[in-house]
Amino acid sequence: METLHISAGSKKYPVYIGIGAVNQLKSFLQENYPKLTSVLIITDETVGKLYLEEFKAALNLSETYVKVVPAGEKAKTFEVYHECLSYALEKKLDRKSLILSFGGGAVGDLAGFVAASYMRGIPFIQIPTTILAHDSAVGGKVAINHALGKNMIGAFYQPEAVFYDLKFLQSLPPAEIRSGFAEVIKHALISDEEFYDWLVKSVENLNSIPNTLMTEFLTKGIKVKGAIVEQDETETGVRAYLNFGHTLGHAIEAEAGYGSISHGEAVAIGMVFALKISMERHSFNFNLLEFNEWLKKLGYVTELPEGLSTHRLLARMKQDKKSVGQKVRFVLLNKIGSPGVEELDDAYLLNRLDAFKRQGGIA
Repeated sequence: METLHISAGSKKYPVYIGIGAVNQLKSFLQENYPKLTSVLIITDETVGKLYLEEFKAALNLSETYVKVVPAGEKAKTFEVYHECLSYALEKKLDRKSLILSFGGGAVGDLAGFVAASYMRGIPFIQIPTTILAHDSAVGGKVAINHALGKNMIGAFYQPEAVFYDLKFLQSLPPAEIRSGFAEVIKHALISDEEFYDWLVKSVENLNSIPNTLMTEFLTKGIKVKGAIVEQDETETGVRAYLNFGHTLGHAIEAEAGYGSISHGEAVAIGMVFALKISMERHSFNFNLLEFNEWLKKLGYVTELPEGLSTHRLLARMKQDKKSVGQKVRFVLLNKIGSPGVEELDDAYLLNRLDAFKRQGGIA
């Protein structure tokens, strides 16, 4: 079991990582919330079927309610958000109530935003069940999607704690494992070369990852994110570096239709593109072919999905949260561990996107 401590502005909270971490949740609630009136568990259809009864039994709390939402990005809609708020009101949750987010990154984003806005904010705890959520469960970004952009409606709202029980990861399908591991790769590339080299050497197959290895790379990833969030909670500066690969990745997700391609798989394509641009614009000595082949070996597709218009992707990128005055701003690398944000001209970006599409990625 690993225990990390995240500092974000005035808020400090623990992250417990390991097999059986969720078994500490009940005592944490009893110790920190002695006047707790009720608990609302927000989970999704997939996780609910697999683990909800076991989770409720481990909690063994009275006045516990459950709201089951659709799996994946379908949970992050205005309609589902409204349903969750209505359910909380119907069950008479008050300011001494607490929300438990039990699921992947999408459930965490939704549940956190419900908690942030219900009665102007009630506490919530993240219990992530995917690898992807090692990134989204920490740092306090909570949001829902809009048809015109991913995560455009939301808030910065920190959880009270994160209980990351790795036993819940054992049932993840291959696409979800790839989705989550892409964020681990991102953390390595923006932080330091030693982490990146270790990751490439250590992970050769995503189909069978030992618990010790998973604990180690998830802990390393969370430490990277925690260090950045500590410097910049509300993304006015260096926190933007965590969006490496996301500008194009989010555009691909939105243009393909949320759920058509997983978040991390879209980000992997975005990272390949961002690395290619980084190498063109900086004297960045990086073996992109080797990186591309490693991704393919792990099961990633590294070229743009069929049928996506580069003009439409550019339009989507101009709606990115980092954009200012309709100017696309990309996170690029000067070298591994040295990211920066740069404004890229529309004509240049369109030219590079066309080439990326025409060449089938970097092949």
